[in-house]
Amino acid sequence: MSKAQATAVDDKVGLGIACAVTGFIGIALMDACAKFLGEGYAISQIVLFRNGVGALVVFAFLLVSGKGFSPLRTDRIWLLVQRTAYSLAAGYLFFTGLRYMPLADAFAVAFTGPLFITALSMPILGEHVGIRRWAAVLVGFCGVLVVIQPGMASFRPEALMPLGAAFFYALAMLVSRKMTRDMTTSAIMFWSSLGAALTAVPLMPFAWQTPGPADLFVFLSMGLVGTIGMVLVTQAYRFAPAAVIAPFDYSSLLWAVILGWLIWGDLPGRNVWFGAAILIASGLYILHRETRRQQPTA
Repeated sequence: MSKAQATAVDDKVGLGIACAVTGFIGIALMDACAKFLGEGYAISQIVLFRNGVGALVVFAFLLVSGKGFSPLRTDRIWLLVQRTAYSLAAGYLFFTGLRYMPLADAFAVAFTGPLFITALSMPILGEHVGIRRWAAVLVGFCGVLVVIQPGMASFRPEALMPLGAAFFYALAMLVSRKMTRDMTTSAIMFWSSLGAALTAVPLMPFAWQTPGPADLFVFLSMGLVGTIGMVLVTQAYRFAPAAVIAPFDYSSLLWAVILGWLIWGDLPGRNVWFGAAILIASGLYILHRETRRQQPTA
């Protein structure tokens, strides 16, 4: 590789890292907005705005990009229905959990997502999961027990909500792996967001509360920064290898701690830090094993 080519690769990796860091900040901000709004609005209204604005952002992007709407075409309707249902369940569970938990605590429990993806990839995708990755999954779930402390006086049942959200998020991501073979990212994001928003519409006669100007700004910001964050993270994986980008996912815990402290004065307990460290270590080990597995042999 020439020096110019090496520089170009380094530039792309640097751009990928920048996209990842910015994207995860956007996702943390989205969840902080959802927690703030959850104190006075129905979860269904939060889901409606989060996904409705997301679908509009993707639609507007295609409109101004000159690509037309051909990227939205798909014949994988059943997979879209599955992904939408799983994403919807994850959203409702996580946003409901945020009502009752500090932001950083919910994020720490949600780090079980990669563990669920590894555990479910064998029955759903038929992928081989070796004994070392199974061991990492089991260690990771020990980290969950440290965070939520079942059987202890400090146990909080609401912590099971982000745990359930991580499970359904994993199912959505595994279905997405199948969809990316013949669907564009725009199609996956648009139809899933639109489907999730439409499911919330029938609940609005019973749940709708008209937001004031300040809350409306938070609602719109939540949908906008969340969608932009997801797009930036997706682009990050296009610019740089997963082994480089994935560890930055755990930076979202830092942003959650900062936002939780600034807005609500919350700081995680020692058990949350310790459990999160176990979860992060197990997730990084799974990433390491996955990266080694995908390397071509000589």
